[in-house]
Amino acid sequence: VQLVESGGGLAQPGGSLRLSCAASGFTFSTWGMSWVRQAPGKGFEWVSNINSGGGTTSYADSVKGRFTISRDNAKNTLYLQMNSLKPEDTALYYCVKGLTILRGTVRRDFGSWGQGTQVTVSS
Repeated sequence: VQLVESGGGLAQPGGSLRLSCAASGFTFSTWGMSWVRQAPGKGFEWVSNINSGGGTTSYADSVKGRFTISRDNAKNTLYLQMNSLKPEDTALYYCVKGLTILRGTVRRDFGSWGQGTQVTVSS
């Protein structure tokens, strides 16, 4: 399994970024996928899920209405469109296959994770 995130960078508050995650080594179209982030000095925070077909999505309250998860199964690629960015969105963003959350805690030792892409929101 290989997951490679891209698209991070520096954005101003109120700005937008689109993250991509190129997947390989497994049948992408049969797996639900997730985005998780880790802000400096903090634990992992679940951001969003999408089912295998792309028809069902869910979001953390902190990003609902601002972020949109999507996927292109023909291209084996997962996306996260981030609008109305806030400084508190600053984090390392990970693409995850097989995300596990136990007792409200994201388990870094389960599933397959990319290397992450840094998003910094600052004026």
